Amino acid sequence: MADNAEVTPVVSNLPPGPGKEEQGGGEGGGGSESDAGGGLTDAQSEVLERCLHALKHAKNDSHTLAALLLITRLCPASQLDKPTLRRIFEAVGLNLPARLLVTAVKGNDSSGLPPHELLSLGTALLSALSTDPDMASHPQLLTTVPLLLGLLANGPVNQQKRAAEEQNLAGEMGPSPGSEVHLADPAKSTKETSRQKGDDSSAANGVSTPQEPSPSSKLDEAMAADCYQVLTAVYALPRGPDQLLSRGAVPALCQAVEQNQTFSQKRGLDLLGCLLSGKTKDKAWSKHPAELLALLVKLSKDFCQSKDRAKLDMCSQLVPFLPPVGVEVESEEMKGVVSRVWGELRPMMQAKLTPKQIGPILILSACLLDLYGWELVGPPKFCCLLVNRTCVEVRMGLEEPPGTDLSPELQDTLTACYRIMEAAIEQACCLGVTQTAAPPQSSISTLSLQQSRQVLGVLEEAFSALMYHLQQVDPSRYGDPFIFATFRSLCSWLAEETSCLKEEVTRLLPFLIGYSRSHLQGESREQGLSDWMADVSVTEERGAWTGKEALRYLLPALCHLSAEEGPRKVLLTLDTPALLVDFLSQSWTSLKGKNGATSARDPSMETACSALLNFTVTEPERVRKDSCFRTLEALLSEALPVLVHKPRLLVLAANYCTLGLMIGRLKSARTVEAGPRRFFSTALRFLRGALDSGSSPGPVKVSLSWEESWDEVAELWRLSLQALGGCVRVQPWITALVREEGWLKHTLTMLAQCSALPDQHAQEVLEEALCAMVDQCSVCKQEVGDAMMRDDKGALSCMRNLKKSVGVK
Repeated sequence: MADNAEVTPVVSNLPPGPGKEEQGGGEGGGGSESDAGGGLTDAQSEVLERCLHALKHAKNDSHTLAALLLITRLCPASQLDKPTLRRIFEAVGLNLPARLLVTAVKGNDSSGLPPHELLSLGTALLSALSTDPDMASHPQLLTTVPLLLGLLANGPVNQQKRAAEEQNLAGEMGPSPGSEVHLADPAKSTKETSRQKGDDSSAANGVSTPQEPSPSSKLDEAMAADCYQVLTAVYALPRGPDQLLSRGAVPALCQAVEQNQTFSQKRGLDLLGCLLSGKTKDKAWSKHPAELLALLVKLSKDFCQSKDRAKLDMCSQLVPFLPPVGVEVESEEMKGVVSRVWGELRPMMQAKLTPKQIGPILILSACLLDLYGWELVGPPKFCCLLVNRTCVEVRMGLEEPPGTDLSPELQDTLTACYRIMEAAIEQACCLGVTQTAAPPQSSISTLSLQQSRQVLGVLEEAFSALMYHLQQVDPSRYGDPFIFATFRSLCSWLAEETSCLKEEVTRLLPFLIGYSRSHLQGESREQGLSDWMADVSVTEERGAWTGKEALRYLLPALCHLSAEEGPRKVLLTLDTPALLVDFLSQSWTSLKGKNGATSARDPSMETACSALLNFTVTEPERVRKDSCFRTLEALLSEALPVLVHKPRLLVLAANYCTLGLMIGRLKSARTVEAGPRRFFSTALRFLRGALDSGSSPGPVKVSLSWEESWDEVAELWRLSLQALGGCVRVQPWITALVREEGWLKHTLTMLAQCSALPDQHAQEVLEEALCAMVDQCSVCKQEVGDAMMRDDKGALSCMRNLKKSVGVK
């Protein structure tokens, strides 16, 4: 809103003087509507200067209001420029309107004006003052926000009844000549009040609904508009949403909507929607779940009762009022809301719709899926229709000629489509994993084989369109949030399915790696992405942008692709191992800077280790020659000694240990450096702690510290022991460490006492490691032979290859 327009309420709401003309800026002083924007005449400027002087030197409230009234009569707001408006605002200050509100709320008769008129004056002045951002952020103005919210929620009459609860507000207004207003000439005020009341009555009768409160409990439209102007100005401040939230804006606006107060159905809902669309959404739902759920129930019922075009419009209106994913609300009532909305969306989805019409439906559908998945969507046939229409929209939107700009509305629709596609992929993978167990209870879980094939077919076509679009992206657009959303969606597909579209995926690898590297190394302009990450409604992305996000989403696909020869060769030409090492280095720097309480597990670091492990196993020459693997060894030598003391990060420690040993078996070294020695010492102690035979005979058990994660780390433990044997063969100096660190003694004692190991594979890898040590070290051979001679009943006696190596029958 323009400044001039926002100052107009000062004119319209001040007490009318003799001969007042109709509102619009044609009052006295030679001004007229045709003069709008034309500036002031010399006479007007002279009067203005005198009035400003009077404002600055006013001895009481009556003098201040008289000067203000004269300005509005002779100098229309439309003819005042910003500097002049600022001078007026500075002369009036925030003290007067704040005291007007306090006086009205307390209902003190000493002011000489009725409360309603004081409220009208106060809100009008605050509205005008709030058009200046410096004024809007002033502490005195912010302390009036609860009063304005109370007016909007309760109306002027009910707000005055709550005066006792608001007594403390007078002390919050800062230094002032007095907390209440005292005006002269009450007779004139009484006459003006009579006229104002007549205006209020007609204004109140202008809006009529069966549920609306009585006219006496509703604000007139001008006063309501002023209140919303102030709140909107506060919201626009950098910390505005938090300022409103901390001052009770959510419950007050919810109450205003529920009671159908003036402008609540438009401006109240709009402001609430803004508060629930950004960073304050989680806070609002955490603080006021009951009020917001009641509002959502009301809006969902309105949605169900609306017709045709209105229902389409309400799809967009409902979205911000849905709770964020992960916030607990009354589940049954919330499920009822979601179920009702799906019931209305089903026939809408089946109708003939233009792309512009289907967009809001798909966005709302994506938000509902975020909350409850496919459980409440509907029958399998409708689930197929939803996925099919989603994929069609994606293909139509993305398969445009290169250089075609996508509108913001289309980008919003496509981003919602991506979430629907990702939900479909996730459900399809769940079905694949749980075929032998009880399937997840949802509508899509009962798809027939033909329907499943149809869904997979349309998804494949849609993801082909995503790849086509990304292939055209120029590096200058890497900071575009829509490109990141498209990239992320494709990665969700590649994480589960790399056998389809393999050639297209391989051709796209230069973009995928280049895009991830650009963000990881901070080459892209990322402010837009940072803002998007902060505001996005899906919790997994919520938080500050770090630059690692793109690669983090790509990592599962890299695990699959690095295991296949064709894609792996392309990845090597793109220097992908160095990118992964850089990612691990940055992630480790971030992780070690946290204390024990906040060092949470980061699965992406484990996935990066898995991809590097694939390169290590399949490309030994590259590992020997590429300098990034030397950097990686130094990182592992630094990190593993720290990780072994963090129980929550045991899986990461197992990955680091395995990766380091697998690299070590490819390096021959006669001399020992401090870094490798520290790593191997730590690795031996770490591996020794996995199994615990106890003091009694019987099968060996997984130690308590490893038990919880054994399913994830068992294979890594076995691979580490296998690699340890390889390291001993190429770096014989390790055998001395094996004895010094107690690994050999511990292992022989355990094998002698226990009757069996957790599985046959564990026995095989332990035997392989012991054979390597026996072959490389005569002292080790002697110790193993002595142990076998002493015990002929434990698991050690069952290792035939080891017996041959030490010469024991």
